[in-house]
Amino acid sequence: MEQDKRGLIGVLLVNLGGPDSLDAVKPFLFNLFSDREIIRLGPSFLQKPLAYLISLLRSGKTRASYALIGGRSPINEITRAQAEALEYNLKNSTADIQGAGVTVSVGMRYWNPYLEDVIREIHGKGVRRLLVLSLYPHYSVATTGSSLSHLHKILAAYPGITVHAIKSWYDSPRYIDALAGQIRQGLDAFGSSAGSQPSARGDDIQLLFSAHSLPVKFIEEGDPYVDHIMGTIRAVAEKISVPWSLSYQSKSGPVAWLEPSTEHMLTELARKGVKNLLVVPVSFVSDHIETLYEIDILYKQMAADLGIYLERIPSLNTVPQFIAALEEIVLKGIKEAGWAE
Repeated sequence: MEQDKRGLIGVLLVNLGGPDSLDAVKPFLFNLFSDREIIRLGPSFLQKPLAYLISLLRSGKTRASYALIGGRSPINEITRAQAEALEYNLKNSTADIQGAGVTVSVGMRYWNPYLEDVIREIHGKGVRRLLVLSLYPHYSVATTGSSLSHLHKILAAYPGITVHAIKSWYDSPRYIDALAGQIRQGLDAFGSSAGSQPSARGDDIQLLFSAHSLPVKFIEEGDPYVDHIMGTIRAVAEKISVPWSLSYQSKSGPVAWLEPSTEHMLTELARKGVKNLLVVPVSFVSDHIETLYEIDILYKQMAADLGIYLERIPSLNTVPQFIAALEEIVLKGIKEAGWAE
């Protein structure tokens, strides 16, 4: 029997997005810096003119970085693959919602597929109950907050859609298990690539949790991002007993950002005699420029210059444990929304 489309539950995975070609870099940067919830560029009427100027000034260097990782961001295709795997799991292993039917979509904040287009599409499919899952495990007004704020503005034109949003899941048990599993895999494989330290053993390796940085002002105003990051790290540390440090990467703009920076931490660890370092990109669930360029190329070379051999754990991407974690998070959200049968 054909599914009654009015019964569909939509799951929307929300992420940053990324340029899908070198020509897309400049407009992507413009979209990013136009968002005042990330960084305020003077008075509001100057936000977009200044965002245009910044995108113009930064696009050359950013294009060069993307050229080194294949000329585009893989985050869009990875997120689509995550959505497909999640939908498969939900349709094949969840009796509670089989009667209603479920569809999983992807919406990006700053590049295709834009949230505006995705909401129009899922509304056309008949979705009237929408579970929104931000793929930022740790809540911040600059990430999940900005995306949800923008999404609610879009949904004002679709009053028939009821929304339940999952704003954070930094301590979800299966997510912690998945992350710990990737760290164990990284520890087991450490030193297996060319140029490694042949003497590296488990007790010689330190972990560096590298999170995306934020302006300090956000934290001072009550943003829970740092607390959430620490919550994840503490939960992982209960499962894996390895010395660790925390640093912040990817800062931009003329404001005070969270410290220590990953660059500074590499210098500090070298000064302390650390020789083998496994980086855990703790705030990222998909490979993109921050993992493939900043960590794998920029920080790896910086570490080598300091006498440190650096490797990175495999990203969560479509690891079955991670997809199972997303499934558990979604099912819990559906239950909280009162949509489970």
